[in-house]
Amino acid sequence: MQTIGLTGGIGSGKSTVGQMLVDLGAHLVDTDAISRSLTAPGGHAIDAISQAFGADMIDAQGAMDRARMRNLAFGDPTALARLETILHPLIGQRADHHAAQAAPGQRVVYDVPLMVESGRRWRDKVDRILVVDALPETQIQRVMARSGWERPAVEAVLSKQATREQRREAADHVILNDGITLEELRQQVQELWDLWNNHP
Repeated sequence: MQTIGLTGGIGSGKSTVGQMLVDLGAHLVDTDAISRSLTAPGGHAIDAISQAFGADMIDAQGAMDRARMRNLAFGDPTALARLETILHPLIGQRADHHAAQAAPGQRVVYDVPLMVESGRRWRDKVDRILVVDALPETQIQRVMARSGWERPAVEAVLSKQATREQRREAADHVILNDGITLEELRQQVQELWDLWNNHP
């Protein structure tokens, strides 16, 4: 079973590429979706988050208050480290469970936004890393358009993520998703898929 690590900065188009890989037959393990489920109402991380950060970090629906946690984590690196200590082991367990559901011989794609920032933890799980790359200004405009965030909020997230250079250095393959159409992006993904099939 060949495993691919898929990563890219916020607004790079990584999720779009992930869906294109699914369309080609891949089994996708979406660690962002796993993280959201762990911090949703009734999620397995909620009690630990409440104990570590206080009940006011949990909203009226019983989910982690993502906006409040984002503000805290970006202002206090120790808070981010505490949150990661809670979430990362749980995400790893769930990711392994999801990967095990792949059909025999099916290519598994781990979609991990912070793959490069996580050191060897994800690198050792995958055979190859695919980075979806875009110019920072393109990333900012995409996130502002889809999320309604103000520019400073997007820039704050970008400042905490690996640089384009760091991601590209860690990559086995890079797709530059900037100034191209969706069909051109799909063609690049298809070409990579064909390459992997010919050189497993």
